[in-house]
Amino acid sequence: MIHDAPVHPPTSTFIARLAIHVDPPIELGENAQGKRRFIAITGGRVSGERLSGVVLAGGGDWQTIRPDGVADLHARYFLETDSGDRIEVENIGFRHGPADVMQRLQRGEPVAPESYYFLTTPRFFTTSPAYAWLTRTIFLGKAERTRDEVLIDLFAVD
Repeated sequence: MIHDAPVHPPTSTFIARLAIHVDPPIELGENAQGKRRFIAITGGRVSGERLSGVVLAGGGDWQTIRPDGVADLHARYFLETDSGDRIEVENIGFRHGPADVMQRLQRGEPVAPESYYFLTTPRFFTTSPAYAWLTRTIFLGKAERTRDEVLIDLFAVD
């Protein structure tokens, strides 16, 4: 039964900006799902009032560029907070846009972030009591790709 109750859309709160340094892609070739590639994460910075520290080197983003042009992204990496706590991140998402925009991105050219779709849904894992709230909150990442970085504005869904 449908009720006439008002709809209460979720709101969000900005948590931090992640500036993730990346290497050029390692191309793995094509399979039935699309073009497979890997992008190594080499470090970076996390800046925010509730979460700040560094992105540790050693993670990566496993990507499939589907036949429809959508980049299906699956990244795993670690953060280390300014207080020394470690946080594992699993971040999945999609990036897509007009073909010419995506080709410019792949060549490393500057592209306005509003000209393509790039959203992620990060999940966090930690043993730190100070950051346990990360493990029980839904997050959305609004992302942007530059030549050498992925910038992710992290929002907690309230």
